[in-house]
Amino acid sequence: MQIGAHIHDEDPLAGGRERNADVVQFFLGDPQGWKKPVPPVTAAEVAESGLGVFIHSPYVVNVASLNNRIRIPSRKLVIQHATAAGEIGARGLIVHGGHVRKEDDPQEGLTNWRKLFERQAAEGGFAVPVLIENTAGGDGAMARHLDMLARLWDEVGEFGAGFCLDTCHAYAAGWDLGDVVAKVKAITGRIDLVHLNNSRDEFGSTRDRHANVVEGDGTIEADQLVEVARAADAPVLVETPAAGQSADIAYLRKALS
Repeated sequence: MQIGAHIHDEDPLAGGRERNADVVQFFLGDPQGWKKPVPPVTAAEVAESGLGVFIHSPYVVNVASLNNRIRIPSRKLVIQHATAAGEIGARGLIVHGGHVRKEDDPQEGLTNWRKLFERQAAEGGFAVPVLIENTAGGDGAMARHLDMLARLWDEVGEFGAGFCLDTCHAYAAGWDLGDVVAKVKAITGRIDLVHLNNSRDEFGSTRDRHANVVEGDGTIEADQLVEVARAADAPVLVETPAAGQSADIAYLRKALS
């Protein structure tokens, strides 16, 4: 099983090697910005590093939004980031499920996701798999509740959408980690990547505050996270505080060996 981390360092490949990672995730620009992505590494550098690479889209992306000023640039960013990710040999692009406003019909948000995949399929598809990530809170969220996730997959599953399971988000949303993998796979048929994050907050808090797997102020038992990773049988990335990532990776590698 490949184990690694989200790297915020200027050189994410070097940061991955320093942490003894097998796989890394990083941004291609400002995670709170709308600018066109600029990869910090080349395809040759990725290949030479021997590391698997995933790209996380900016947090501002909200494909589901009914606001044209958000949805349209969000679609553009997803396509641009998927293209740039493909150019450097990344394995996938992680995109949050997004949300609509509380007063909006969630079906319209689900339909907006379908339109993104339909339109891109007509253009030949995305350069890398798009992995939709579950989220922790929001009344109109597309990937907070399992029943809404099922409705989302009814819209996008046929286009080969992938899934990224975030354990902190799942725990904060009130998902039982004891059977979360089975429930998600029953809906999506797949888990392509696990963000194996502990949570600083209690079960069902709807708060998205990550903690290290084995050190710090996490509220999830480390062995429970290990069992999720084992059941998912997919690459594992920690998006935990940087100071503890090496320890997280070492612990998980030993526990999952």
